[in-house]
Amino acid sequence: MATYQFPLDEYYARIDVPFSGKPTVDRLKELQRAQVYTIPFENLDIQLGRGIDLTPSHVDDKVIRRQRGGYCFELNGLFCRALRAAGFEVRPLLARVHNGDEPGGRCHQLSLVSIAGRDWIVDVGFGKASPRVPIPLEFDTPTDHDGTSLRLTNHELGYMLQKDQDGHWDTLYSFDLCPVVPKDIVVANYFTSSHPGIHFTTSRMAVLCHPEGDTRLLNYRCTTSRRGKEQVEQFPNSDLYLENLKQQFGIQLDATYDQLQPVQEDM
Repeated sequence: MATYQFPLDEYYARIDVPFSGKPTVDRLKELQRAQVYTIPFENLDIQLGRGIDLTPSHVDDKVIRRQRGGYCFELNGLFCRALRAAGFEVRPLLARVHNGDEPGGRCHQLSLVSIAGRDWIVDVGFGKASPRVPIPLEFDTPTDHDGTSLRLTNHELGYMLQKDQDGHWDTLYSFDLCPVVPKDIVVANYFTSSHPGIHFTTSRMAVLCHPEGDTRLLNYRCTTSRRGKEQVEQFPNSDLYLENLKQQFGIQLDATYDQLQPVQEDM
């Protein structure tokens, strides 16, 4: 069996960055922004009943070669492999997404990157709230990007990532620095992609970020936000839905529209 090797040259072409670059903080910022602005967050394989296959060669082929996106385990797993191939010291972490004050299970993947003795949190798979730059692993040190401010605070579950929302710090997720083994990710991915009632299994979603905001899809409602202004359109409940996915998100879905499971139309 051939030894797996990450296709770094193809990845750089996919996110449109030059091949050369040393593993510095500036290079990390460049790669993170490029992936977030180029590769969409989406859960459409779940909506097609395919589940989420995290085999590295499968994710590489899906996202890099077949012009698809993915959700946290796919996108952050891909980025982790890309960073390793580019010479960075990186390892995965698992986080608990918070719904208000209520923490969930450890079902979100992110990455810890160490550069010249300093640690950074990197996350390219949190939808519209994905940080566009690395966040230093330091308490109460706000990091600004594209008009948004994020910070890490001390929490009983470890570190808490918060976002400044009109002067109020909203909680996104908490995490610790415990080692994560591959089977931890397998278990978390299985729950997140198959548990009845969880939003990934009940709704179609896609997000593509850009420097002035984002474009996001929930079922049929597509909202584009630029500099605080929003424009909303409805995707058609027909084969044209797939064409809209390609135009708005660059997603080339290798399926027919009727293979997507039905979801409720917005009223």
